[in-house]
Amino acid sequence: MRYNLAMLRRLNFSLLDLAGVFTVAAVAVISFVSIDDPTARWISLALLLAFAGLLVFHPRHVTSALIPQAYFAAQTLLAVGLLFLQPNAFAAPILFFILSAEVMVTLTTRPALLWILGFLAITYLFAATLGGWLQGLLFTLPYAGGYLFFGTFGKALRDAQLARAESQRLLEELRAAQDQLKELAVAEERNRLAREMHDSLGHRLTVAVVQMEGAQRLIPTDPERAGRMIGAMREQMKEALGELRRTVATLRTPLADDLPLDAALQRLTQGFQESTGLTVHLSLAPLPALTDAQRLALYRAAQEALTNAQRHAQARTIWLEVRVAGDSVHLTAADDGRGFPADLNGGGFGLRGLQERAAQLGGTVALEARPGGGARLAFSIPLSRDEGRRREAGC
Repeated sequence: MRYNLAMLRRLNFSLLDLAGVFTVAAVAVISFVSIDDPTARWISLALLLAFAGLLVFHPRHVTSALIPQAYFAAQTLLAVGLLFLQPNAFAAPILFFILSAEVMVTLTTRPALLWILGFLAITYLFAATLGGWLQGLLFTLPYAGGYLFFGTFGKALRDAQLARAESQRLLEELRAAQDQLKELAVAEERNRLAREMHDSLGHRLTVAVVQMEGAQRLIPTDPERAGRMIGAMREQMKEALGELRRTVATLRTPLADDLPLDAALQRLTQGFQESTGLTVHLSLAPLPALTDAQRLALYRAAQEALTNAQRHAQARTIWLEVRVAGDSVHLTAADDGRGFPADLNGGGFGLRGLQERAAQLGGTVALEARPGGGARLAFSIPLSRDEGRRREAGC
C-alpha cells in the first residue's frame, strides 16, 4: 500500500511536469514564429529553456519557506522577460497558467492566491501599457479565467496529496494498533495461564513441600507416619502432574478451522466422560455463523466448566447447554455437586479467565447456585450486529 501511494504521488507530479514542459514547448514554437528579430528570438528561447529547467527541478519537498518563494519569483521574472521580447504576441502569459497550478500545489491557499493575483496584475499592466485600460481589461479577462482554472486544478491535486498522506498516516496508526492488540491478547492469555497454574499447581506443590519437610523430620523417630506422609505427597505430585498436562493441553489450538463448534463440543464431552467417568448431558441448538474468537470463547467456557465441575464440585452429572436467545449465544453448565468454593469469585479456578474472555467479546459470566444442589455457570456473548438483525427479522 505504501509503495503504491508513493508511485501514485510520483506519477501525478510527473504528469504535471510533462504538461508544463509541453506548454513551454508550445510557447517556444509560437515565439520562434512570431518574433522577427533573430537576437530576441534566441533570447526568448533561452528564457523558455531556463523556465522549463526550473519547472523540471521544482522544489516541492523542501522544508524552507523561502526557497519556493524564490523559485516562483525567478519563474515570474523569466515570464516577464518574455512579455517584453514579444509585445505583440499572446503566448507569454500562457506560462502563468503553469505557475498558477504550481503555486497552489506548493504553497498554502492564501500565499498561492496572492501569487495568482500578481500574475493577473502583470498581465493587465502588460496589455494596458500597449492598448489602454479597456484593452488591457479585455485582454486580461480570458487569462484570468485560465489562471483561476489551473489554480483550482492545482489545489485539487494538493488536497488529494494531503488526503493520501492522511490515509497513509491513519493506516500506519491502524497497523500499530492492531499489533498492540495482538500483543495485548498474548499478554492476557499468558496472565490467565499464570493465574491458572498458580491456583492449581501452586497449591498442590506447596502442600507437597510441607509434607516432604515433615516426613524428613519424622523419618528418625516415626518412619511409619513419615511413609504415610510420603504417600500423600506422591498423590499430590501425581495430581499436580495431571494439572500441568491439562494446562499444557489448553495451549494447543482446540478448534480446527473446518470443525464446527457443535462437533467440537461433542468430541470434548465424549472425551471428558471417558477420562473421568462422569455423565455429561449435552444440549446443542442450531447455531448461526460465529467468528473464530466466538467459537474459541464458547469452547474454552465449556472446557473450563467441565474441568471445574470435576475438579472442585465433586459432581457426578453435568448438564451442558448451548443455545441462541435474541442477539446472544448462551452456554450454561450445571452440575449436581457441592458447588464451587466460596473464594471462586476472587478469580480462582479459571473464572477470571472466563470473565476476561467474555469481556473481550462484550459478553458476561454469571455463577449461581443450582436449585436442588450444585452450581450453575452461565457464559453469554453477543452475536454480530448483522447476524442479530437477521435473526430478529426471522430471515
